[in-house]
Amino acid sequence: MASSAINAGALVTLQELNPTSPYFKQGASLRVTGKLQEYSVETAIAVIIDGNATLKIDTQHLNLNLRNGSTYQFIGELLIQPDNEAILKARVGRNVDGMDLNLYHQSLKLLREFISDQTSTLTA
Repeated sequence: MASSAINAGALVTLQELNPTSPYFKQGASLRVTGKLQEYSVETAIAVIIDGNATLKIDTQHLNLNLRNGSTYQFIGELLIQPDNEAILKARVGRNVDGMDLNLYHQSLKLLREFISDQTSTLTA
């Protein structure tokens, strides 16, 4: 029986999702967080924003009440359009209104530093 492994969503900020980023790959499994800027019920496309960066989210497979201005976290696969526009096809979504995005970014930076230190210690 063939196993279809689902990759964990790599923690990524919206600012890191640009064509030069190592995370900007077709099918990359990502976890992103941002405030809901707009949502279209007809297309099930949401747009989240964090700072000056935005990302479209395909929410068609989610059962989630979306409210403009609320903060959401999505896990899914990145689909890159021919014009280099990215859309995250979400498989998981949740409201994280209580999350302090500045503190979240700081903790993400510290986590990456810790992982880098652990990796370099193991290879030394």
